[in-house]
Amino acid sequence: MPINIPQTLPAFKTLSDENVFVMCESLAQEQDIRPLEVAIVNLMPTKIETETQLLRLLSNTPIQVNVTFVRTATHLSKNTSQEHLSMFYTTFDEIKDKHFDALFITGAPVEKLPFEEVTYWEEICKIMQWSKTNAYSVIHICWGAQAGLYYHYGIEKRELEKKRYGVFPQKVHVENHPLFKGFDDVFNVPYSIYTENNIEDIKKHPKLTLLASSELSGAYLISDKSGRQIFITGHPEYDRGTLKGEYVRDKEKGLDTALPFNYFPNDDPSMEPMNTWFAHGSLMYSNWLNFCVYQKTSFDITKIEPLVI
Repeated sequence: MPINIPQTLPAFKTLSDENVFVMCESLAQEQDIRPLEVAIVNLMPTKIETETQLLRLLSNTPIQVNVTFVRTATHLSKNTSQEHLSMFYTTFDEIKDKHFDALFITGAPVEKLPFEEVTYWEEICKIMQWSKTNAYSVIHICWGAQAGLYYHYGIEKRELEKKRYGVFPQKVHVENHPLFKGFDDVFNVPYSIYTENNIEDIKKHPKLTLLASSELSGAYLISDKSGRQIFITGHPEYDRGTLKGEYVRDKEKGLDTALPFNYFPNDDPSMEPMNTWFAHGSLMYSNWLNFCVYQKTSFDITKIEPLVI
């Protein structure tokens, strides 16, 4: 997919070096088409890494995409320079009158806090409410998924006895769902979480469908009945070395951290991890953009039909 991003964004060079088709604004303007407008509410502290990971997964169809990065105004990032944020990010107040074909709400390292104690919770609630009228399709990732399930459907999260950490096999439950076109029956997904949603709460909710799950890691992929809201509890966007980086960081801090499950060959952290999830993550996002967004959203982006919950 030709992703239209600023040429000075750090992800531009990284993705270009990987032969991912990214284009700058001047080239994009030469194409006489209506690109998809995608907003990414990036709540992760490692914003540049998350930008690159998500853009990489949005690169596998011929559809042109304009990307808008959104940050919270009520929380100041300590891990990303203000220069980067000022140059590449906007706030919700600056886009609230716009419409988007698709919206991402990422995870955030605030899982153990009650939602109402998160400093930017009120702002996230405004964004989620706004998304029902101004974004056709919304993907919620990790904590973003828990926040969305809680805000829209009242589903609580619960703290795990220990961190769910590693690469877990997932089973497809709805084989004919557009997200799973070309999928195997079982596929892998990385996890790094401290809380979860009870799978039974999801199964019994009349407005939700459990699309994929694991006996080891619980509910993975959930959709509302309209197919416009997607909740992803894992991290298919992770790089090969993301979990390794977390493991090394925690060990250097002296934490008693376990090895990530099903990640290092022979559970040997000196060996290079094998990436066993990227193909399915890439295909899922490609399917989503093609079948759930591009073929569904109106050509006139201002005529998005409001989502009724």
